[in-house]
Amino acid sequence: MKLKNRLVYIIAVLMTLPLVGTIAQAQTITVLQRFDYPSNLNHHVAIAATVPNKINDEGDTVGTVIDISGKVQGFIYKFRTGKFSYPFSDPNGGDTQGQGINNLRHVCGEYLNASDRTFHGYLLKPPTFSDFDVAGAVDTFPLGINNSGSIVGTVTLPNGDQPAFASVMQHVNTFAVPGATATFACQLNASNQILGYYTDANGINHGYTRDSAGNLTFPIDVPGSTGTMLLGNNDSNWGVGSYTDASEVTHGLYFITPDDILTYDYPGATFTSLTGINRLGIVCGYYYDAAGIAHGLVAQVNP
Repeated sequence: MKLKNRLVYIIAVLMTLPLVGTIAQAQTITVLQRFDYPSNLNHHVAIAATVPNKINDEGDTVGTVIDISGKVQGFIYKFRTGKFSYPFSDPNGGDTQGQGINNLRHVCGEYLNASDRTFHGYLLKPPTFSDFDVAGAVDTFPLGINNSGSIVGTVTLPNGDQPAFASVMQHVNTFAVPGATATFACQLNASNQILGYYTDANGINHGYTRDSAGNLTFPIDVPGSTGTMLLGNNDSNWGVGSYTDASEVTHGLYFITPDDILTYDYPGATFTSLTGINRLGIVCGYYYDAAGIAHGLVAQVNP
């Protein structure tokens, strides 16, 4: 899919006052499962990190697995049956991340071209990979896909700019939060509502939402945080993500509306992030233990 139109900054309606939510109690999230990618599916090479990134309405998660050799591959996990796919890599490149999945189990993500160190997008309709690069971009990072096959993500342009992109009905536009040095579109739902985050001129991350008409709401920040990342939404536009506190500890977050934020820490974890949510309110995410190993989790939110 090629981008023929020039960079478009969507500024139709800008809400410039900070949107700061209250924080709800963590016991409203119930962990359903903790999991690690099995090394026997990876030629018995030990796993260093299991990182789920999105979950579809059937409960299938897509993510990234990193083994102790540093190899980065994608995977699909059906948490209801406990079955993992074999790790997968785009045939055109090396390190491959699984970023988004829809109900058809179509997967999007990016891979690294080892020869020139550029990143390229892919669309996987098992077992077939196809290229997905935004025309004119140096790097393309697809981060989310909805059930209509529309894809969102971020790109790096030759001048160094890093806007978000949205490919809706195969029509691609880029957009950026005003004043941002980088904008990430992490997921879009059935109504083409987008949720993501951006980096400001001071290097601080803030969340934002974008409605189907292109109107942006930003910044969305957890009170007292030093950075907020919104990573996934569902068809009701409930959101998940993470934030970092003043002690540089990262916590998971969840909201029905961004002015009422719930936080979650996996017990004993040094880092927690919630990365995807489906229409039933089932979320996926990951946490780091005291040894620095990343483990996947699936949980149910109870609003």
